[in-house]
Amino acid sequence: MNSSRLRRAAKRRMLRWTRSVRELDRDSYSRLVDYHIHTRLCGHAIGEPADYVREAIRKGLGEIGFSDHMPLLHIRDEGLTMAPDELPTYAELVRDVQESVESIEIRFGIEMDYIPGQMDEVWEAASPYKFDYVYGAVHYLDGWDFGDSRRLSSYVGKSPDDMYVRYFEVFCEAVERGGFDIMAHPDLVKKHGVWTTLPVDEMYREAAEVLAEYDVAIEVNSSGLRKQAQELYPAHDFLKICVERGVAVTLGSDAHAPQQVGMDFDLAVKHLKRAGVTEIATFQDRKRVMRPLVS
Repeated sequence: MNSSRLRRAAKRRMLRWTRSVRELDRDSYSRLVDYHIHTRLCGHAIGEPADYVREAIRKGLGEIGFSDHMPLLHIRDEGLTMAPDELPTYAELVRDVQESVESIEIRFGIEMDYIPGQMDEVWEAASPYKFDYVYGAVHYLDGWDFGDSRRLSSYVGKSPDDMYVRYFEVFCEAVERGGFDIMAHPDLVKKHGVWTTLPVDEMYREAAEVLAEYDVAIEVNSSGLRKQAQELYPAHDFLKICVERGVAVTLGSDAHAPQQVGMDFDLAVKHLKRAGVTEIATFQDRKRVMRPLVS
């Protein structure tokens, strides 16, 4: 299924032209992971961790991971991330569900923004916590939070071509210098339906080379189907180039509500297979283990 067909399928689903949610069978779900799940602490998600766990169990997922937004140490916005003093609360919330639920593996992760010049300080703040994996994310371009849906007016006057070039420059820098295990939503630049007229294959190839060199995984993130892009992250061509370079791939829904856990994984699995992915990356104690993709 190509990108335009995926976008049309997502649109039909949102408009209920087809069943509003298509789910894999429980056996297929049981061999997948959903490592990108948020909590209410970030300020733009709803529900308690137990609610997300119950939905994962209902679908039959065998392993999930919470990866809420790491506090932004020099930006105070309760609608973006938890505050620095809430990080212990986040760890406690995840630990509580880990200790109270035995029927599913629950990993403890974090989504950490790459902010040039601040990463030593960010990692110092994260040092007391034993994460199973650390997502790296590029939400900021030279101080501009291009992903913030509340501030779409900030796009006025900006060049999509310049935006793509700068995004992939910062993305490659994040892979090189961030110290991350996984790069989240690798082509987030398209989130709000902004497309470049430049050939993107060279950007994809450069990013894939850096990912392979630094042995950083990427995720297939299904949340792009719920955004203006109406397309999985990353695009098929980007994913295929990464696979050809031997970059490991994992899977996440970017759930900000319990019902989004494992959402659109039927399309995500098709996306993975079409790009030649045969294994999914799993993590524990920041060590990566590959698991066969569903047959």
